[in-house]
Amino acid sequence: MEIKVENSGEFAYLMEEFANIIKNSEKNSENNQYNLTFGQALEALKNGKRVTRKGWNGKEMFLCFVHWKDWSVNPAETHKTSTHLASWIGMRTADNMFVPWLASQTDMLAEDWEIVK
Repeated sequence: MEIKVENSGEFAYLMEEFANIIKNSEKNSENNQYNLTFGQALEALKNGKRVTRKGWNGKEMFLCFVHWKDWSVNPAETHKTSTHLASWIGMRTADNMFVPWLASQTDMLAEDWEIVK
């Protein structure tokens, strides 16, 4: 394939597009478990993987999906209030606690998510 470039502006544009294609192909590679978007990390969670962010300071912090069938509350309390159990995302914190997690806007826009091995 031959590409003809008429001016330096067009060349710069083509080089930028080429760089974006390379970046996206590396990011979306099936073997790449680093630099994931939040959406990719969420899909990994739903598929039973644990995920973390490079940007988190705590060592060994991660998220995992907790299916509603995998946890319970006092059945007597659940029956009284007609409460239904729901699945949720839990976080292992830096101080070794496991708590429900809510995503911040920074987390949702980050592209430094990783699958924990």
